[in-house]
Amino acid sequence: MIVIIIVILFFIFVTGKIEKHEATRSSYALGTLINLRANGNKAKMAIDKALERLNQIDDRMSAFKESSDISKINFNAGNKGKKVNNDTYFVVKKAIEYSKVLEGTFDPTIRPLVKLWSIGTKEEKVPEKSQIEKTLKLVNYNDVIFDDKNNSIMLKHDKQALDVGGIAKGFAADEVRDIFYQYNIKSALIDLGGNIFALGSKEDGSAWKVGIQNPFKPRGEFIGILSVKNKSIVTSGNYERYFIKDGKRFHHIIDPKTGYPSESKIISATIISDNSIEGDGLSTGVYIIGIDKAMKIIETIEGIDAIFITEDKKIYKTSGIDESIFTLTDSEFF
Repeated sequence: MIVIIIVILFFIFVTGKIEKHEATRSSYALGTLINLRANGNKAKMAIDKALERLNQIDDRMSAFKESSDISKINFNAGNKGKKVNNDTYFVVKKAIEYSKVLEGTFDPTIRPLVKLWSIGTKEEKVPEKSQIEKTLKLVNYNDVIFDDKNNSIMLKHDKQALDVGGIAKGFAADEVRDIFYQYNIKSALIDLGGNIFALGSKEDGSAWKVGIQNPFKPRGEFIGILSVKNKSIVTSGNYERYFIKDGKRFHHIIDPKTGYPSESKIISATIISDNSIEGDGLSTGVYIIGIDKAMKIIETIEGIDAIFITEDKKIYKTSGIDESIFTLTDSEFF
């Protein structure tokens, strides 16, 4: 599952000189555009180290690189387990944990379905119902077998395949944050293709401002603004990657239970958390599971909050979101 996150970040600069120890870099890894900005004496060194780490994670967890741990697990599906790096083992285990919490609406074994639809590629299509039904039999997070003693992971059946794209960026963002801490960075913005981690505060001590995309309008149009310090913000929405066939719109968020794009009334799910892996692991699953269950699940997890937008332009906020954190700026939403 490829989670597409449209969280639009904007910076409010104060008048005066730009901090001379600020460093910024853009790169590409994990299948997305990376933007890093840090303030501190060792900001450049921290960013260089962070980019090295991101490429390392990509090499281990990409479903598209033949030498990655994930590809090796997939190649040996139904045959034998494959010993993997500690990073990969941790991420796949976390993915299964969230699969259980989310009652299977998040499932890292969804890759055969994603490949069948190929939404966002030149091969995108509406598959035959028989193809979907056949492929659905390959999707089951309970078929991921762990061997803790040997750090080995196996898929139970032939042709099954893992894709941790829906959680690896969250893990990676947390790793970048930790590297920044090691280099004594007190103020930074980590943007991994829309997975945002706002480290510390802005240089003037105020909170970072993050705009939540209006799902009905072009990129850069906000429905409201989050004010955060030391928080991850991850959004899943159906408005960026989709195609239209015979007048019907098919978006990229596939429901692992039906094999079709989710028909939940939620069209945008934003998770605010202390760790980005939590936001990444939860955002797509709660999007699919529906508003009532989504609200209940998030309310039971300590330190996690959420903002949901439904197709009727109604906004749902968990109990930890007050006016100091979120400001609604579009009167069309309520």
